[in-house]
Amino acid sequence: QVQLVESGGGLVQAGGSLRLSCAASGRTFSNYAMGWFRQAPGKEREFVAAISRSGGSIYYADFVKGRFTISRDNAKKLVYLQMNSLKPEDTAVYYCAARAYVKGSPNGSEYDYWGQGTQVTVSS
Repeated sequence: QVQLVESGGGLVQAGGSLRLSCAASGRTFSNYAMGWFRQAPGKEREFVAAISRSGGSIYYADFVKGRFTISRDNAKKLVYLQMNSLKPEDTAVYYCAARAYVKGSPNGSEYDYWGQGTQVTVSS
């Protein structure tokens, strides 16, 4: 069992930045690839970014490339999502997820554990 708790969300103006954190507890964090997903009101959940167990393999959704950066600290059992140049369309609840596999995946159904989410609101 892995418990995930996101933090760092909030209200920010367009063009601003936020850093989301996801703290893991339970089983060995370094056994899990990690992903960030988001869900806006009335929309389906969508993939944002994923990072492998070691941090050596990273994927991004096209719409965040060059703006968001995913990273992890296995010693601290944390995964981060640095979000820069935020846009109003980035407004959503952001979730972190853990996958018991070497690499992450853009497919949410391949993840084993999910956090409760943190709200990000970007004003225009």
